[in-house]
Amino acid sequence: MTEAHTKTLAVDGAVLTYDLHGDPTSAVPLLVLGSPMQASFFGPLVAELGDRPVITLDFRGTDRSRRDDPSTVVTPEEHAADLHLVATELGLAEVDAFATSGAAVNCLAWVEAGGPIRTLVAHEGPILSVLPDREQATAAWRRILDAYDADGLGAGMARFLQLVMHEGPITEADVSAPTPDPAMFGLPTTDDGDRTDPLLGQFRPCTFWEPNPAALRDADTRIVIGVGEQSRDTLPGRSALAQAELLGLEPTWFPAGHDGFLPPNEHGMGGDPVAFGARLREVLASSVTAG
Repeated sequence: MTEAHTKTLAVDGAVLTYDLHGDPTSAVPLLVLGSPMQASFFGPLVAELGDRPVITLDFRGTDRSRRDDPSTVVTPEEHAADLHLVATELGLAEVDAFATSGAAVNCLAWVEAGGPIRTLVAHEGPILSVLPDREQATAAWRRILDAYDADGLGAGMARFLQLVMHEGPITEADVSAPTPDPAMFGLPTTDDGDRTDPLLGQFRPCTFWEPNPAALRDADTRIVIGVGEQSRDTLPGRSALAQAELLGLEPTWFPAGHDGFLPPNEHGMGGDPVAFGARLREVLASSVTAG
């Protein structure tokens, strides 16, 4: 892959930063997106995508894409509008997208808005409203936010990790479980007063987003719902399976778990970017053939 070229785009309320890996006008480019994960994390996956032009981006409020007001919370529709502005700035009539976690939600919102996405691989977007246990899942997520708002990052992240590590439906007992000690996860035990964390401070509208199934089914975009082989029973994996059912699609399986595109690390997280990249290339190629 050629060296990335970083560009910025001033939009209403923010300056977006994105990277061009190759010439985006030489072929239909692939957007590789995560939220709230920053663009730099996708280097190992981008390296497995061959010579295809790739665009990575930091959504507003994440890493290099700064907001004029850091306290503002951004909706999936606003993130989708930002993506459209970037595509327009580059003169792109058509793109493909691999979007994971919150970025999958943002891109589904872009599809609903008529975005120029030929194929969207939406990998484990954590949409609570599609779950059969949506009430308990929503209540558990609100307890995460309450802990963050009241006691800061350590408390909020401890509850977040407790939830995302859970497998199977969320029960009332899970909702009422006490907040774990943040020190168990190596998290701060004191509150620094900051409430602008990209995950807990800005992720709220993403998990509470309500998709429009009819608009998604009727869109020109070919939607692929990706699920990790090892995360199918976790909240993001279960949400993806529910999205596939809602849209009348078969789920498409990817190696490892929610972060299977990352190299493994000392904390037992990550997966296999080589295998993940090969699977993504296969899925995109089959989508082009089917289209």
